[in-house]
Amino acid sequence: MTAPLSRAFNRLAGANLAAQSAEQLSLAAVPMVAVLALGAGPGEIGLLATAQTLPFLLLSIPLGLLADRTSRQRLMVGAELLRAVALLALLAALLYSRLSIELLALLGFVGAVGTVGFSVAAPALVPALVTRDALTLANGRLELARSAAFAAGPALAGALVSWAGASAAFVLAAMLSGSAVLLLLGIREPRRASTPARHPLLEIQDGARLVWQHALLRPILLTAVAWNISWFVLQAAYVPYAVRVLGLSAGTLGVTLAGYGVGMIVGSLLARRLLAALPFGRAIQLGPVVSVLAAATMVATLLVPSGILAAVSFFLFGVGPIIWTITSTTLRQTVTPGAMLGRVSALFLTVNTGARPLGAALGGVVGARWGEAACLVLALAGFGVQAWVILRSRVGDLQLLPAAAD
Repeated sequence: MTAPLSRAFNRLAGANLAAQSAEQLSLAAVPMVAVLALGAGPGEIGLLATAQTLPFLLLSIPLGLLADRTSRQRLMVGAELLRAVALLALLAALLYSRLSIELLALLGFVGAVGTVGFSVAAPALVPALVTRDALTLANGRLELARSAAFAAGPALAGALVSWAGASAAFVLAAMLSGSAVLLLLGIREPRRASTPARHPLLEIQDGARLVWQHALLRPILLTAVAWNISWFVLQAAYVPYAVRVLGLSAGTLGVTLAGYGVGMIVGSLLARRLLAALPFGRAIQLGPVVSVLAAATMVATLLVPSGILAAVSFFLFGVGPIIWTITSTTLRQTVTPGAMLGRVSALFLTVNTGARPLGAALGGVVGARWGEAACLVLALAGFGVQAWVILRSRVGDLQLLPAAAD
């Protein structure tokens, strides 16, 4: 009996774990260094955050188009090498006392370009390495790695910066990035049928048309947009709300936020069993429904101020959306033609990323005018919208994974 996951995929899974860990380590360590070594304030931290997110908006679609035209394995190798170079440059600047906010922003931008390249190529490569029946298992493995990195990365970065200095965090991140490159180099990507070259704008248009006209892809995209807006409305309000209203200390606040990463891990581990127990379409819809429950739990803290309720809310936000990510990615990989996987993945990444600053800005305006409580209620309404979109769609009619696209 053939193993459900190939050796090539296992190398990809290992590379994904290393790359995700390197990313989370660096994302957590950079603002710590900025504050501790350079005395950065909110304005400078905002600049760093902008530099680290801008490539997702600017380059996701071009890199997704490149993933459809070239070897996805080579694109991922190049992307991870770029991240490793940025980390080594940051380490050198730190060791030689040449660090500045501007240099941190520049290197953060370069490293994020590598993240984008990896992020659009990986889901496009998976269907070439595993059978259709093993897609859910493969995506669950990748998401489990991302969840573990998300949960452990910030804590590990804080410990390294505190105990051994900032350089230790960047050394470890660079080593992890380098190990991802070595694992990726051992993957032999199956040859794809060549397709006639067309104008890039026409190819991007084809991908957007496919998503918008597809009865299954369109509601998935709209659900994801509504979720991201609602999530960042909540994020804009939670920290001041937790301190001012719930009376949480910095340590307790961190514990509540850690519930999100723990929930992601639990959701990743539960995904296969849920898919075995539920029709495929219902398993996809489960994530958005759990998000409504999570938001309602957070709103309940308005009546019963409790850090425990807040932690439960974040735990549920971790469990539900990770199941959604695994199942919706599997569906997207199945119904999207192989030649368009890169640009379709990039389109989802671009739209989702673009929704985040919109949600953060909306949360900031509402919070400033009507208070943090209004943000919590608005977020609950938004999560209700995303559940309504997916529940009324044809996705729920799916009993099994549909036939693969040509």
